[in-house]
Amino acid sequence: MSDQRQILVGETDDGSELRLPVVELLTGRGFVTGKSGSGKSNTASVIAEELLEAGFPLLIVDTDGEYYGLKEEYEMLHAGADEECDIQIGPEHAEQMASLALEENVPIILDVSGYLDEEVADELLRKIARQLFVKEKKMKKPFLLVVEEVHEYIPEGGGVGETGNLLIKISKRGRKHGLGILGISQRPADVKKDFITQANWLVWHRLTWDNDTKVVGRIIDTEYSELVSELNDGQAFVQTDWTEVDVRKVQFRRKRTFDAGATPGLDDFERPELKSVSDALVGDLENISERKEREQDRINELENELEKKEKRIETLEDELESARDVSSAAKQMADALTRKETVQTELGGGSDEELRRLHDEIVDLEDERDELRAELEERDERIETLETTLESRTETVERLREENERLRDRVRELEESEPEPETTPTESDDEIVHAGGDAVEFGFTSIREELEKRDEATSDSDRDETTRNDTGRTEVERDEFERNEVERDERTTTASERPSFEALFEGDWIDDRLETAAGQSQCTAATGRRALAVLARDGPLETAVLAERVDRSTVAVQSLLSELRTEGVLDRPTERTYTLSDDVRGELTAAARID
Repeated sequence: MSDQRQILVGETDDGSELRLPVVELLTGRGFVTGKSGSGKSNTASVIAEELLEAGFPLLIVDTDGEYYGLKEEYEMLHAGADEECDIQIGPEHAEQMASLALEENVPIILDVSGYLDEEVADELLRKIARQLFVKEKKMKKPFLLVVEEVHEYIPEGGGVGETGNLLIKISKRGRKHGLGILGISQRPADVKKDFITQANWLVWHRLTWDNDTKVVGRIIDTEYSELVSELNDGQAFVQTDWTEVDVRKVQFRRKRTFDAGATPGLDDFERPELKSVSDALVGDLENISERKEREQDRINELENELEKKEKRIETLEDELESARDVSSAAKQMADALTRKETVQTELGGGSDEELRRLHDEIVDLEDERDELRAELEERDERIETLETTLESRTETVERLREENERLRDRVRELEESEPEPETTPTESDDEIVHAGGDAVEFGFTSIREELEKRDEATSDSDRDETTRNDTGRTEVERDEFERNEVERDERTTTASERPSFEALFEGDWIDDRLETAAGQSQCTAATGRRALAVLARDGPLETAVLAERVDRSTVAVQSLLSELRTEGVLDRPTERTYTLSDDVRGELTAAARID
């Protein structure tokens, strides 16, 4: 990582500086945890300060209103529902907020603590996150989304809503587009494990609850489940994918800006002088709010007018019914009377005209009412149609871009693996085009034909090696590889054909323990079986060496070894070195499987 820009955030236990690579922070998947007062929010603020100092924008989802202190030194847009914010916003501002962050490099604090209606805050975050994801597919600009109290959106025990599913999607697929995510929580046991295991950098501050310390033991190692409870304020165990050192004990520096999240004391509270953002930016956002208010006022006006018309219709209908009753009585009297002048006296004259007048007025009012209703329905249908069209187009564009990117990656693989042809095509190779058809042109041969030729020329052993090689995959391909690993092993290799050492670790005596360990780690049972075979042949081995032998990340293999040690399958003779336990060796010897 020496060729990348790095930021200084603290120092390790041996006194050396801890520097984190900027690109990995902006595009990676991070998780910071620790109990209240342990320093997790300070760590997030330190990372934010260093990124802002280096000129990289980010968006912080502030659930407790404690990050506005960053405005003491940096020009940031503080948006939310409170009057202390630079601008009051709602879900209708989502696209504009994403554009400001990505296209105009405006750092944003999204303060959701002031919304009385939690559904409004949830909708606002969901729409902004979706806009960031969609725009990043085109821009591919390194950008970090920081989410405080992430367990509220992706809980381990409860159901995950639309917003939570979108955050998980960003953690799995955002990296290849440049969109990273940092989740922060006091209780790792309450955070969905899919999110934690996807993280490639983790910061563990002090934790004391048993459920939380058990998570530390599963992800790092069992010894850390006790050590994490003894950390001082600001100290943490840092675990990253991009270094050879598995875990480092670090003291993070104090943040430079105002600590708005500090516990209030007896001294007078003085709000610092904060930097303001451009009036033009605030003006654009206010115009959106005013337009929304005008539309809502017009809807309210139409609804009030409709209500008045309906009340008038009810009044006229009552009058009409009363007039009909009078007319009926008058006709009955007319039938009973024989003299014309008596009839005229009783009827009072003009009763039919009055009925017609009332009826015509009711018809006119009903027509006006129907027109108002039609106008409201037309407006609602128009809004619904536009939303459906926008969603459909967004999904189509996303699907086509992903397909195009996948095919281009495949073309590059073919170009790198195939020898140069003896004759040069007359058409340029740059004319490889998009994924709109059934096949993509590659010189004079389609990709489909090229793949068929490669499949026919590749031996079974080559296919098996290709299947097992996890180097160079994209994030999506790696996830799919992990899910299907066991099925591929069963399809491509029978028990008698597997390497002799790996076949030793099959049977009822070991299968249950392998499955249990795999279920609590980031690896599959098949990976565990290969790891045991390597240890039986070459052990004892350090974690990093074993991870290279089984072609997995160090963090993932460490989680597996820790669980296998808990199951009594492995022992650890020295730090980060593992070997088969005496119990397992006894099982193998008793079954005459190993000398």
